Amino acid sequence: MSAPSWLGHFGLARMPFSKTIPTDQLFIRPGLEQAVARIRFCLQENGIGCLVGDIGVGKTVAVRAALDSLDPTRYQRLYVADPGFGVRGIYVTLISALGAQPRFHVAELIGQTQTLLATETLERHGQVLLVIDEAQTLSAAQLHVLRVLTSAELDSRSYLTLLLVGQPMLAHRLRMGDFASLDQRITARYTLPPMDLAESLLYVKHQLAVAGRTQPLFADDAVARLHQAANGLPRSLNNLALASLMAAAAGGKDLVDDACAKHAVIEMTHDNLSQQL
Repeated sequence: MSAPSWLGHFGLARMPFSKTIPTDQLFIRPGLEQAVARIRFCLQENGIGCLVGDIGVGKTVAVRAALDSLDPTRYQRLYVADPGFGVRGIYVTLISALGAQPRFHVAELIGQTQTLLATETLERHGQVLLVIDEAQTLSAAQLHVLRVLTSAELDSRSYLTLLLVGQPMLAHRLRMGDFASLDQRITARYTLPPMDLAESLLYVKHQLAVAGRTQPLFADDAVARLHQAANGLPRSLNNLALASLMAAAAGGKDLVDDACAKHAVIEMTHDNLSQQL
C-alpha cells in the first residue's frame, strides 16, 4: 500500500509525525515550555544560554519555537548546525551575516567582528543572536573566542547573545576549570527531559490531530510499547509510530494495536543494528 493510499485508509490528510510541522502546531509539553521560556529569558537579558538534552529529545524544536516569533528587523538570527569550521569560522559567520567582507588574518577578524557587533547594537539598535548546535564539539579555542565576543566594556555588557545547544556532555565541559569563566556567565540553562508515558500518549494524539485524524488510532498499549522503545524521545517515537502505521496498513487493520507496535520496534531495532555492523 503506497503512502497516499494508507494515509486515506486512516483518514489522514497529510503525513503525520513530520519534523516540518509548523511552529504554531507544535506539541508544547511542560519540558519544552520550560526550554522556550529560558531561551526567551536569555534573549531578554542579552546573555548566554545553554540548552542540553539527549539526541532527539526536541532541542531544535524548542529553539525554533522560541525564535520563530522574533521581529526580523530587530533580531539578526544566526544558526550554526555544526561548529566544525574552527575559530576562523565563528568570525566569518558573524562578519558575513552583518554584511561585511571578512578580512584575511585572524588577528584582523577579531577587531572587525567586535566593531560590527558594537555597531549593530549601539547604532542600529539591533540584537545579534548566535545559536550553535552540537556545541559539545566546540574546541577549547572556539569556546575562548565565544567568551571574548560575549563580553564588552569591562564585561559589563555584551553585543552578542549566544545560545549553546548540545548533548549533556556540553554541560560537563563548561564546568571544567578552563571554561569556568564562560560557564559562570550563563544567563539561562536547562536540560530538556524526555517525555513520560502520559506525554507520549498526548503527543501521538496531537500529531494525528494535526495530520487530520481526531478519532483514536493507536491503542494505549501500542503507544506504551513505542514509548518504552523510544525512551521518551520524540524523534524516535515519530519513526516508530510511522513504522507502526505502515504495519497496520499492510495488515489491513483500522487501528494500530500492540502487534503492529511490536513489529515496528523489531523492525527499527534490526535496522539500527544493521547500520552499526
